Amino acid sequence: MNTEEIDTLIENNPELRGFRGKLEAMTEGACCMHRTWGLGEIKRYDVATNRLIIDFKEADKIGHAMSPAFCIDKLEILPEKHILVRYRKGEQAYIDGLIKSKSDEDRVKLIKEILSVAKDHKMTATEIEVVLIRLLGVSKMKKWWTETKKLLVKDKFIGVPAKKEGQYELRDEEDTVSPEREVLEEYYRNKNPKKKIQLAEKLFQFSAIKSDDELPKGDPDQPQPLHHYKAADPEISEDLHNIFNELTEAIKSAKRLTKAECLYGLWVRNDLCRFFKEDVDSLEPTSKSIILSCTQEELSELAKEIPQNPACLKRLLDLLSRVYAEDDKWVTVVTDLFENSTGKFTAECVNFLVERGQEKGLAKQLEDWLDTQTLKSPVLSWIVKNRNSRKYTKLIKPLLSHRLLAAILYAIDDEATRSTSNRRIQLAEELSEDYGLIQDLIEDVSEETARDLAQSLNLCQGFEPLMKKSLLARFIKVFPRIQSLLSNDNEPETSAALVVSQWSLEERRNELEDLIKIQIPANKEAINIAKEHGDLKENSEYKMARQDQETLLARKAFLENELERAQATDFSDTPTDKVGVGSIVELESASGKKESFTILGAWDSNPENNILSYKTPLAQKLIGKAIGDEFNNNGDAWKIVALSRWFDAQKK
Repeated sequence: MNTEEIDTLIENNPELRGFRGKLEAMTEGACCMHRTWGLGEIKRYDVATNRLIIDFKEADKIGHAMSPAFCIDKLEILPEKHILVRYRKGEQAYIDGLIKSKSDEDRVKLIKEILSVAKDHKMTATEIEVVLIRLLGVSKMKKWWTETKKLLVKDKFIGVPAKKEGQYELRDEEDTVSPEREVLEEYYRNKNPKKKIQLAEKLFQFSAIKSDDELPKGDPDQPQPLHHYKAADPEISEDLHNIFNELTEAIKSAKRLTKAECLYGLWVRNDLCRFFKEDVDSLEPTSKSIILSCTQEELSELAKEIPQNPACLKRLLDLLSRVYAEDDKWVTVVTDLFENSTGKFTAECVNFLVERGQEKGLAKQLEDWLDTQTLKSPVLSWIVKNRNSRKYTKLIKPLLSHRLLAAILYAIDDEATRSTSNRRIQLAEELSEDYGLIQDLIEDVSEETARDLAQSLNLCQGFEPLMKKSLLARFIKVFPRIQSLLSNDNEPETSAALVVSQWSLEERRNELEDLIKIQIPANKEAINIAKEHGDLKENSEYKMARQDQETLLARKAFLENELERAQATDFSDTPTDKVGVGSIVELESASGKKESFTILGAWDSNPENNILSYKTPLAQKLIGKAIGDEFNNNGDAWKIVALSRWFDAQKK
């Protein structure tokens, strides 16, 4: 657009007066970024229709017409030196070379190129990621960016933010600060012990160059060969010694540190000790003393709290194998941790046990957990994700049967029953996204067993209605006669009374009150704020807020319906001659295995303690049966050998 055209546009739209500079940048050949359609190039301005004609090749929109007044806040006009403009207009080979290069220097150079044209040479991680996605694609961007961020902290020309929401900054020569000095200054400014430990480790990594590619082997509490380390910046050696002394005293007092933080700090302290060629063995406390002071439950918490990176997790497992070396007790300790593990630690436990020759024992333990339906969601998730891996064939192949599907449905139902939030259940999503899993697990079962599993799915509270029908359809592909479960007559009941405990009733009431008084009003405010951003069709904040509103209102309606049907009980009227709500049932399988389950209210499931909601499939099979009765559960034969009342047990 020329000056005359811009003057006319502003005269007709006075609100555009403050955007004159942006309008002047909308010239023929200028590149722009649309949040949905990606990179575009302005081809011309059509005076007759008062429209910019733009080619968005990525979105297959060639010659797309847009009103300048409408798109003034929808388009970002990119400067000529912007890396995406350069990529599109002649420098593709050069930029591809930086992206594909294995050189650390080239990776950092690409980020410098991106920052060089940003306002004040600053960008958030999210803003950088948007550019990288356009260059690398979504799938490759995450790995590339994760690896590159580790390099940026070592470059004196790039300021790395201390917090995720902070900005990366490209510095001029006169403003550069060595990474060591920058971390050191932050260490002295910070008062939080946990953060100081993290900064001390980062400073050690900057200041100690290892002659080997890997960390020193051996006991982390013992001195290592001195040739492993040499000073990278001798000028801060005194500061490192002060930090070493400060960490030593902080760990001794441990007033504001958890056991996990103490252990992590102790590892950093030991590394610094080796740096100064001092005797680690003389320092207290030791890694071993921290571990021995923990109960098994505390060890599980410790494993969740230490930094969740492979180096720390492997270091913990290696430490456990040495602390509990006698009679291979470490195998039991690590297996117990694996049972209750989450995230990356689950995979690390498996690898650690397999690498140390414990594959056969782990396989047997997994089968035992599967038999008793005590497999936890993270372990089930690991099994599902790795079920086609050659590396774990011996571990996982024996588990791939209808029993695994039963365990998955049980875990999903339990998590949904106990959840007080609106977050999605990861295991449920993984089951939905793995299109071949259900078919693989039921292809060799009888129709009766498949029907039992389909009914378990139909009763499971962890799926949205559409997802549930989609999963049931996968059963029907193998067993067409299960089609009847999709009819309205077999939808979960919505009007029958729910037997609930008094404590679970109070929890549901509190959740509903929180929804009505806090979460829903806060969401309404978020919607109103998002509306002010304009153009609701392309307003992502508004769409997200409305999606949250749908989730909150659906949860509110669900809770109101459940509470209306709820009938609280103390389980004092549980029968003694047959299984009912409030019974403790002892079972024995045909192979001699014994299990005990307590059947309580609709919202009381707690698999860790073998407590079942009476709505679960297993509880439904038990209710009404007496001592001596036999039944089949997912292909396994069981017998009721004893019966008592939960109410009576509480009085003892």
